[in-house]
Amino acid sequence: MFCISIASNRVQELNCFKYSISRGKAMETGKGQASGPKKSPFTPKAIIHQRFGTKACYKVEEVQEVVQNGCPSLVIPQKGPCLYRCSLELPEFSVVSETFKRKKDAEQSAAEKAIQKLGIQPKEDNLTVEQAWNELAGRLSYLFSIEFLSAIHPLSGHFRAALAREGHLNGFVPVAAIASFDAKINSLCKYISSELESNHLLVMSLIIEAAKRLADTLLFSEEKLSLKRLTPHPPEIIQSLLKNEPNFPESISIEAVHIPSSAEKTVESVILNASSGNYYLDVIAKELGVKDASKVLISRTIGKASSETRLYFCAPESITIGPSSELYMKQASSFKGCVNTIATYLSGQEICGDAILASVGYTWKSTDLFYEDLSLRAYYRILANKIPSGIYKLSREAILAAELPTAFTTRSNWRGSFPRDILCTFCRQHRLSEPVFSSDSIESLPDLPGRKRLRDTTSVENETNEGGLAATAVAQEGCTLVYRCTVKIYSKCQDLILLCSPKESYKKQTDAIHNVALKVLLWLDGFLDKADMSVEEMPSSAKGFDILIYPQQFVKEFSLCQFLPKYRWSGATLAGSFLCPSYSIVQNNPLEDEVSSGMTPSSGSLVCVTYKIYLATERDCVKEHLEGSEEFDFEIGNGAVSPALESVVTQMSIDQSTRFTMELPSKEIVLAVARDSANILSLLSSGNCLMKCEVTLLRVTVPLEDRMEQALFSPPLSKQRVEYALQHIRESCAASLVDFGCGSGSLLESLLAYQTSLEKIVGVDISQRALARAAKILHSKLDGNIEAEQPTNRIKSAILYEGSILTCDSRLCGYDIATCLEVIEHMEEHDACLFGDIVLSSFCPQILIVSTPNYEYNMILQKSTPQYQEEDPDEKSQQQSCKFRNHDHKFEWTRQQFCQWASELALRHNYDVEFSGVGGEPNKEPGFASQIAVFRRKDSSPVNADFTKHYDVIWEWSSGDNSTS
Repeated sequence: MFCISIASNRVQELNCFKYSISRGKAMETGKGQASGPKKSPFTPKAIIHQRFGTKACYKVEEVQEVVQNGCPSLVIPQKGPCLYRCSLELPEFSVVSETFKRKKDAEQSAAEKAIQKLGIQPKEDNLTVEQAWNELAGRLSYLFSIEFLSAIHPLSGHFRAALAREGHLNGFVPVAAIASFDAKINSLCKYISSELESNHLLVMSLIIEAAKRLADTLLFSEEKLSLKRLTPHPPEIIQSLLKNEPNFPESISIEAVHIPSSAEKTVESVILNASSGNYYLDVIAKELGVKDASKVLISRTIGKASSETRLYFCAPESITIGPSSELYMKQASSFKGCVNTIATYLSGQEICGDAILASVGYTWKSTDLFYEDLSLRAYYRILANKIPSGIYKLSREAILAAELPTAFTTRSNWRGSFPRDILCTFCRQHRLSEPVFSSDSIESLPDLPGRKRLRDTTSVENETNEGGLAATAVAQEGCTLVYRCTVKIYSKCQDLILLCSPKESYKKQTDAIHNVALKVLLWLDGFLDKADMSVEEMPSSAKGFDILIYPQQFVKEFSLCQFLPKYRWSGATLAGSFLCPSYSIVQNNPLEDEVSSGMTPSSGSLVCVTYKIYLATERDCVKEHLEGSEEFDFEIGNGAVSPALESVVTQMSIDQSTRFTMELPSKEIVLAVARDSANILSLLSSGNCLMKCEVTLLRVTVPLEDRMEQALFSPPLSKQRVEYALQHIRESCAASLVDFGCGSGSLLESLLAYQTSLEKIVGVDISQRALARAAKILHSKLDGNIEAEQPTNRIKSAILYEGSILTCDSRLCGYDIATCLEVIEHMEEHDACLFGDIVLSSFCPQILIVSTPNYEYNMILQKSTPQYQEEDPDEKSQQQSCKFRNHDHKFEWTRQQFCQWASELALRHNYDVEFSGVGGEPNKEPGFASQIAVFRRKDSSPVNADFTKHYDVIWEWSSGDNSTS
């Protein structure tokens, strides 16, 4: 038995006290959740509707005003803006509004005039508790009135269905339905108690108490937990309603999802069999194993606000709705063992026992019952939409292929929802306040190396046009503006739970905003993947993302996450390591229909592929399509797709196709993409299925920097830099070479095509992805030379190391020649200076060749490259003279800055330095496109290595045994 005991006077006293305290605190602190809404719960139209219902008739007409054209002799009238006027006809009189730009404003104005004429006193913005009780009783009285039956309202359908219930249930409307489907009831209840956000039973208890004030018109049944009119509706009214009922099918089947409270049980699809004579809440009650709708509680909507998707669950029979919320919370604490964690996580309200997730109900649009099937696929997509990576995947319609990128490069290269939008969606899904972004504009001064380059100028909050005047002033001084952004996330109660304030600055404010949002998303994604993280671990894990966590408040908002099953919506579900997919994936799955060599994607390239992912048995006897796209774009190198897919695509040429096997993800992720869950479940249960992918490379758009160089230079600058290095190799008869920041091995690969004196080549890079691609390319080239028995070079060994070039490893000390081509500009400026000191003082090569872009040449490149104008529409707002050549460049030096850096470096470490370059002419402005410094060691004595080993060997090749490791 569901017991109800309410002491009305005590309830009012307690609630009055709570209301006063919470109001006082809110006024003192200026924050915190108010105990009631700030606006009146009833608009003028709502007040008129409450009194007259459908008898109130609004007629809106368009009014075209004539405006003065300023020319007396011109007889052609000039039309003004379109305005609207509304006339409201009531049974006793009519009124006409003034003119307004919006129709709804005209309607509200007419209603307000009618209210004044009727002498109805307007409600105060903040009701007292007693006023709220009176309004609540008045609202209940209206809901049970005859005129409300014909209204188009989500709750009126429940009243009509209650009149069709048979036997002792006839006419009884469950209190849970009234609490769930009338927004005005909830609004009024919030004036009485501020604890309604997550407390179903408290809302119901307030409705019951208000109903007891209407004991002469309403009947409350404790057993049925329902309300009914004491005076039956006239038979002619019921007959009229039945006659006007829509042609509802005799029997319909609605697919829903059953979510068990036990984590050991499986989430399953269920079929709700409804009919024209049945109340759909009674059907759901039967599925839950209770006798009727009075024992069913209803959650808020899941997903979009307009959605009818809700959770339905049993009311705990032994809980007493007592005279205060404290009593309820004390008694409910004994039921923690049966809390349905997944259902509670989805709704944000405590749900006990099994639950049904269904999309069914009455709407504002029609008197018909709305229903649609809700499949397992939809259920798992709802779960995915609660996680940052899942939100991004769904925006790309690629749950299996796409990943939340690890870097925001350019707007033109980004695909799917932008980071800021994803973060806002995440906050809404978790019922947090909207994130607050604050941008600071900073002057970037064109000073020489070693001087302070940034200073704050102004602060901009949630605006992109602020600071425009400052930008103009700075441009006049020869400075440029860059931006930093901070984001704060608050709970609904306005408690700060997270603050992210990165040190990086960006040339555009939108880039700063999206980058800070992405940092937060990446950390949140990792946290949700390891939600059992202790309070002590949180601050340290967030520190690497420049995030400050407020653990107590954060845990309060995400306490349920630790109980959720880990479906791993991130890249860990697919084949290959998240950081370094092995190229053996392709070796084990040879490319089919291989075509002649063409353009191969590299880091920063934007590629377009066709792909299909399906489940199949080992011999493809049975095949079920899961996901695919005819044109799927992503950027290479920023983790925008699964590691396995990117690893394969980076080894392909345009128009080349391949098939490869991917690691089978969890059943839940497969069901999130499968349209036919029955066939998929059958295939998965067979135990011998694989996930396979077919992919064809359609297009490759090389990075902007490469496009600019290819458009102006023949051969391209990259090849000219290789030829420049080759010239010094030949002149010095170098036997060993180390390439610092080798990336995908483009320089090392190019050197293999020439006859040189080199016997040992080494590459160092911090990116395992890039090194994996380099290993694949170098391995095929070096083995191919040996098999041809006509080697074009004398290479005896090749090694690729993973490590930072800001750290010394004794194995690379004393090489004949070292190169660092177009690398230092990708570091922060102070790191570039640090690298120079480390390489010349610790690695001590005989010759060091360093190249970097000449910033002064950018104007020529950008003016001569039509593609540049299409790169990013936001560039129109840029105040600086020209862009950096690559989105990833942290700085670009002028000739004077580069010369000063290199000269001071050589002087400190006993080297000679000479300057040159490629692209352009030395004695013609603005110099070379790529400026080069060649350092030569003056002292030829042996280098004293300290035998430290900080690098990891990623790949090693030797001609002696023709093997790799």
